[in-house]
This record gives sequence, C-alpha cells and structure tokens, in this order.
Amino acid sequence: MSDALKHECGIALVRLLKPLEFYKEKYGTAFYGIQKMYLMMEKQHNRGQDGAGFASIKMDVEPGERYISRVRSNHAQPIQDVFKQINDRINEEMTAHPEYADDMSELKANIPYIGELFLGHVRYGTFGKNSIESVHPFLRQSNWMHRNLILAGNFNMTNVKELFENLVELGQHPKEMADTVTVMEKIGHFLDKEVMQLYQDCKAEGYSKREASPVIADRLDIAKILSRSAKNLDGGYAMAGLLGHGDAFVFRDPAGIRPAYYYQDEEIVVVASERPVIQTVFNVPFESVQEIDPGSALIIKKNGDVSMKEILTPTVKKACSFERIYFSRGSDAEIYQERKNLGKLILPAVLESIDNDTDNTVFSYIPNTAETSFYGLVEAAQDFLNQRKKNFILENKDTLTVDSLEKLLSVKIRTEKVAIKDAKLRTFITEDSSRDDLVAHVYDVTYGVIKPTDNLVIIDDSIVRGTTLKMSIIKMMDRLNPKRIVIVSSAPQIRFPDCYGIDMAKLEGLVAFRAALELLKERNLYHIVDEVYAKCKAQEDYHDNDVVNYVTAIYEPFAPQEVSDKIAEMLSSPEINAEVKIIFQTVEDLHVACPKNLGDWYFTGDYPTPGGNRVVNRAFMNFYEGKDARAY
Repeated sequence: MSDALKHECGIALVRLLKPLEFYKEKYGTAFYGIQKMYLMMEKQHNRGQDGAGFASIKMDVEPGERYISRVRSNHAQPIQDVFKQINDRINEEMTAHPEYADDMSELKANIPYIGELFLGHVRYGTFGKNSIESVHPFLRQSNWMHRNLILAGNFNMTNVKELFENLVELGQHPKEMADTVTVMEKIGHFLDKEVMQLYQDCKAEGYSKREASPVIADRLDIAKILSRSAKNLDGGYAMAGLLGHGDAFVFRDPAGIRPAYYYQDEEIVVVASERPVIQTVFNVPFESVQEIDPGSALIIKKNGDVSMKEILTPTVKKACSFERIYFSRGSDAEIYQERKNLGKLILPAVLESIDNDTDNTVFSYIPNTAETSFYGLVEAAQDFLNQRKKNFILENKDTLTVDSLEKLLSVKIRTEKVAIKDAKLRTFITEDSSRDDLVAHVYDVTYGVIKPTDNLVIIDDSIVRGTTLKMSIIKMMDRLNPKRIVIVSSAPQIRFPDCYGIDMAKLEGLVAFRAALELLKERNLYHIVDEVYAKCKAQEDYHDNDVVNYVTAIYEPFAPQEVSDKIAEMLSSPEINAEVKIIFQTVEDLHVACPKNLGDWYFTGDYPTPGGNRVVNRAFMNFYEGKDARAY
C-alpha cells in the first residue's frame, strides 16, 4: 500500500496441555512455550509495530508464589525488546541457580515467565496514545485467583461511550473511556458476580473457603460470563482472555469482522490472527488450522477441555476484505490465490486503458505488498497475448514463414521493477515546499527500461488518500517519459470510513470522497452535501438500529469510472507530461476474488453493525462542520 495506513492488531495464545517435563524431554527445553510465543508474535509483526506485550500464567502454584507475569514495550522494536527483557531475567536467574535447569518443579516455582498459558499481542495504535499504558495485554488484578483477568485483542468498538456509561450505571468508576478498558471491566464485572455466586453455592454445600477455590475453577462458566458481558458490544473484535487460575478464551464478533484461527492437538492449543503463522511455527497443514466461528468463543478450561461455544447469534458474515487485499501475510494459501485473482480480474479494464496495446506496455508494481496481485495481472496479460498469437497463427497459417513465426513467438509481456522504495529517507523538514520535494524522492526509479511510446502500468493494492501517488509516485514515473501512466488499484474505491480497527476514520482524508465533492461542485449538485448533512443531523439522537447511512447519496449521481477519472485529474499536476489514468477494482470482482471475506463497508457503505451507520454519519457531520475529530 503506497499510502501509509495503520491497521489491525495481532494476538497469539499458547496453552500447553502437558507437564513441563514433557516438553523438556521431547523438545529439549522447558522454555518451549516462550519460544513458540516469540515466533508467533514475530511472524505477526506486520500486524503491529507500535507496541507488543506478553503475559504468562503458572498453574497450581502454592500461595505466596508469583503466578502471573507480564511484560510490555512501546520501544522502536517492541517484540525484540519484550523478549530481551524475558531472556535477560531468565538468564539472570539461571546463572544464579544452574541447579534449576533439570528440576522442572524448581524451574517453574522460581523462574518468571515459565508456565502453561501464554498470551501475546502486537499493536498498531489506530486511536489513542502509544504510551506503555495503551499496550496490551491489560491486567485486572485480584487476590482471588479466579478474578484475575488478562485481556488482549484486535478490536475497535463503535459504542465505547455507551459501554462506559453502562459501567457507571453498575456503580463502577472506570479510569478511562477506551474500548479495551471498558470491555475488560465489563467482563470483569460479570466474572466477579459469577465467582461470588459459585462461592455462595460452595458455602451452602459445606465447602470451606479454601476447599471452594478449585471447585469454583472447575464450575466457572466462561460462556455465561461472556454472553452477559457481550450484550451491547458493537464493533469488530477478536479478544483473548486469561483467568488467573488457568482458564482461557478467544471470542470473535458475530459478523466475523476480525480474524482468529486455532489449532489443537494432544500437546497444545494455539490461537493466532493469521493461519500461516500457526502453520509455520508448528509445522501443521492448512486444513488442520480452523477459524473460530463468528459470534463464538474458543474456551480452554484449566483441566485442558477445549470447546467452541456460541456467545452471540452470528449475523451475516462480513469478514474484513482488507485482510485479503493487504493486511494479512500473503503466505496463506487462500490469500495468495485471492490476491492473484484480484490482479487477473482487473486486466480487462487495464487492456481498455492501453487500447489493447500490450506490445508497447510495461507492467510493474508499487509497493512490495502488491507483488502477488501483479503476478496475477501479468499471468492474465500473458494469456491475452497467447490468445492473440494463436489467432494470428490460425488466420495466417498458409503464409507463415519460419522468420515471421519466430518473430511472433518472441513477443512477450514486458515486466520491469521500475520503482524501489528508499526505506531510509525521512522527511525531516517541516516547511511545506521543502517537505514536498523530499516526499517526491521516497521512491527511486529504474531508468532506461521505458520508451517514449510506452504505456506504464503500475499496480498498487489500494489507494486511500492518494498523497504518495500525487507527491511521489506519479512524479517519479513521469521522469521515465512514458506516453501514459496507468495506476491500477487491486481494491475498489475507498469511499467510507472504517470503525473496526483500520486507520481510516475521517471522510475528508479519502481521495474518492474528495473527488466526489469536486464532481458535485462541477455539476452544480453541491446541494446534495447540504441535504445529506441535514439528514445525518436529524438522526443524531436516534438509536443505532434506526440510523441510516445517508452518505451514500454523495456518490449516487456518478458512475465509478467518473470518480476514478476525477481522482486521476486530482492526483496529476501541470508538470506531468504523461497522460494519467487510474483504474479501481470493481466491488463485484472483489467478491469473486475473495468469496469468504465479503466485508466491504469502506467501499460500499454497507456496515456490518448498526454502529457503523452512526459512525459514517458522524464522520460526515464532522467534515461539514469543519471538526478535525474522530467519529467514534
């Protein structure tokens, strides 16, 4: 993605089902769980580099022994910093007590971070500060083992204010209005109630307070706690929790917006935000890694029982399509093919833009994340060329000579690496004109591969704001002197803000929205903007279920290509000599390419939760009123 876009987060959970001695004997280390957690978090560093955190729980420890350990970092290399802290502490203890190495009971009792249950998190901060207090996992502490709650997640709630007010109504005094805090405190409230009810039951059955503790652990109904906690949640989420005594859960939203995958065998239970992470770290096949069902929680009891329980009734599945276009690693077998298909499906529009002249066209891609869709585009272009060759041979079979046949067969689709990102370039001057010149040099170009008669086709995974295209890519590509520059987005036009974890909260930041506004002005239709504002304002106090997304009216007068053409005009500038065209994927072909991830609200305005409609209307009102504010 040429536009910098923060997004998502990543979770990693490991539960060891065997005693530590088992892993020491089979794998040669008692630190097996920690090592696997490091690999799982590192393999998901694409999902977050603002912060990282790790927590572990030791089971069945004696009173007075520490059983919860947590370390978090917001350093420049947070994952490495987290595990450096862990390794330094372990090495310090092992140097002082080498006798622990072969004594698993002493190792577990005295070495921090050794345990049976682990939770990790990598974070991009889409909202809020990147302070250490914002880094997951969060910890809610108690002297009652069962009431300790550790929570980490990949989520954004659209109704944080409502959730906050619910807590206040319950008599709580939350320390801040943030979705992680409010969700944790809400789960914590119902966890406390469940523990106290179970204690009263045990007391009535004649158990002493100490005897009641393991009984509570066994009887604790995680599904019931989550069901009561989740009633008013509106958002996209995959949240993982650990309880101090050893129960664990991973809970996914009813529309399946945010991803979560798991693997289970007789030794281990693993959860991650991406399938190939589990495949790679544990060397298991694709089909062994399963999705957690939308609206359900994977629940792992302290005794090792694992179950999938429905917490909320699933809605129509609207898994985030950006996961397939860009966010998730392309090493997933399905995602790799889907990204190639995105490239293949957009070829007809590309051919139209270059007048079917593949002989005088060079294909390339920016940035590296678009490489897979580039392969699909080029494969489809090669198929087109092969069909042309075949038709020519059939039509001229009686007059073909060896020379003419060899000439025909030598024609190939031309591909080049025409742009290389200068990763070390930093825009350190704030004065606008100087900064613009620096931004223009973010990419270096490869000279000598483009002729003045050539079209230059560049595929990107998506175009969000268009800033890098305007200030850098198009200008640098124009230096190669092509006759035409065709920028191809393997994603459709991003027309609406996201409110489920992607850093696209403001409408005016989206180049498609700005293009639509320009078209409204040109055609004397700007009154539609006033009408949309009035309709949004009228719904300001409606319940979320009654709110309608009226912002779609901004785009209704125009065909998608009209918006694309206006974007091309806006991102070009007078000093550009080449003709500039911009092509976007259609929503219909997006769904053909990515049939399992049909969440497309940022393209269509079809939000999967009621809160989404409130957010888009609020974003529009903020734009109209000139407020530089987040809509949720």
